[in-house]
Amino acid sequence: MIIAIDGPSGSGKSTLGRMLARALNLLYIDTGSMYRAVALATIEAELDPKDKEAVTALANRIEIDLRGDPDSLSVLLDGRDITDQIRTESVTDMSSIVSTIPGVRRAMVERQRAISKRGAVLNGRDIGTVVFPEADVKFFLTAAPGERAERRYKEDQETARVSTTLAETLADMIERDRRDSTRADSPLKVADDAIVIDSTGKSIEEVFAEMMAHVHRDH
Repeated sequence: MIIAIDGPSGSGKSTLGRMLARALNLLYIDTGSMYRAVALATIEAELDPKDKEAVTALANRIEIDLRGDPDSLSVLLDGRDITDQIRTESVTDMSSIVSTIPGVRRAMVERQRAISKRGAVLNGRDIGTVVFPEADVKFFLTAAPGERAERRYKEDQETARVSTTLAETLADMIERDRRDSTRADSPLKVADDAIVIDSTGKSIEEVFAEMMAHVHRDH
């Protein structure tokens, strides 16, 4: 079974994706982590992200592995654990840029399809529209920008990864939403057959129950 979860930043995709994968005994793939790995590699190689050919070549050359169970997923770049490194501000910013490069997206989509051959829960921005348009179940998670920003801010504070204010987190999120939904290649959008869930004011448990009900009803 392939379950696609799309939606903007802070909509709960990662948390709910892990919960679904664990409940259904499926592989969990956080596609955003793969783009973050490309971003880190771009920074380390000191490439100009405007040089799309060079970044695309890099994305095709590097090895990215996702290992472990849904709750302790490790991201490896050429065999090196970069799980913590890819959550820094600089990587987040670079990821938002390199993920708009068509060649990079093609390289990652190819890998995502290969990894998911035995079934998986995937989250991202274009899973139900581009990566797996024939997915068994498609979800599109959303929530009010203020609530999404609060979730992301709280998460960042707990991990002490960044030192931004809530207002800065909200501004960054709005800009990222704009960039994700207006890019020419694989923009963030709702698939025609996706189940849209607005989690504003809902607990994670409530949304999870709603998603599981759809999975069991459809399959």
